[in-house]
Formats: sequence, structure tokens, C-alpha cells
Amino acid sequence: MKTKRMLTALVITLLSVTAVMAKDIRTAVFKVSQMHCENCERKVKNNIKFEKGVKEFSTDLKTRTVSITYDADKTNVEKLKAGFKKFNYEAEFVEETKQAEKK
Repeated sequence: MKTKRMLTALVITLLSVTAVMAKDIRTAVFKVSQMHCENCERKVKNNIKFEKGVKEFSTDLKTRTVSITYDADKTNVEKLKAGFKKFNYEAEFVEETKQAEKK
């Protein structure tokens, strides 16, 4: 009986700690008009991955868009846009979605 109570208490504790550890993960889409060829796409990929807070990203050469999933506790849309300027590209913010990720 005592073991069952301890196990229940442990499970409740772990669940509450997990809820506190949730991160604010967001995905922003940018239109990058300078990205018109594979070399331009490679330039974006080789540079944007080093921006603080970037979790993952994808590019679409056909639509000239870049989708960036990032940790909102570490960066924001304006900082990401500034990241494109570091390699002389202009990024126009299109949309953003939120999601919660657990550590």
C-alpha cells in the first residue's frame, strides 16, 4: 500500500515538472525574393542555421520562402529578419504559428 502511494506521488511530481518545462516554440515563414537559384538557397541554408534559437528550417525555392522553427525564449521574428541582413538578403515576414514543445 505504501509503495503504491509513493509511486502515485512520483508520477504526479514528474507530470507537474514536465508541464513547467514546456517551451514556446514557433514557426515563422519569410518571403526571400533574392533566393532565386540553388546557390542562393544554399547561401540561406548555410547562414540562417547559425542564428540563435533556430531549431530547424526549410526552404522552398519555387515560392522563395523560408520556414523557420525557433525557440521564442531565445529569439523573435525581428531578430530572424536581421539574421538575413547579415548576408545581404531581405526577408519579408509572412506568417507565424505557435506550438508547445516539451524538453
